[in-house]
Amino acid sequence: MKSVTIVSDDRVGLLADISYILGKSNLNIDGLVVDVIGGKAVISLEVKDPKRAKDVLERNGFKTTKPDAIVIKVQTNSVGKITELLEGEKVNVSEMTTLSTDTQDTIYALNVDKPRKATKMLSHFMLGNDPRPEKYA
Repeated sequence: MKSVTIVSDDRVGLLADISYILGKSNLNIDGLVVDVIGGKAVISLEVKDPKRAKDVLERNGFKTTKPDAIVIKVQTNSVGKITELLEGEKVNVSEMTTLSTDTQDTIYALNVDKPRKATKMLSHFMLGNDPRPEKYA
């Protein structure tokens, strides 16, 4: 199962709107993780067809990340430790986008050359997984 990640201003009814839009297009949500940081909702949806879900959501005005992005949550200003960890294991980051931030945490979307390896390495930081290991938090 693959995921599609949405970044939107947090508001009442946001998940209902997303569910309705996907349901109208016969797309089922098989799992979801939501985190709200700095007034932004970052929603990661597990779906069978992430490309189609991304297209439907974007046609309806939602901003999504690239389909293969790895979404992580780390303490603000600690991203250097994550990039050093990846570099040490010879995983190259081709793109890194800040999705949302506040005084405590930041959520990033990463695109890397070795996504399976990076996903395994960063599993403790992936959206919905807490607590984070102290040595990288």
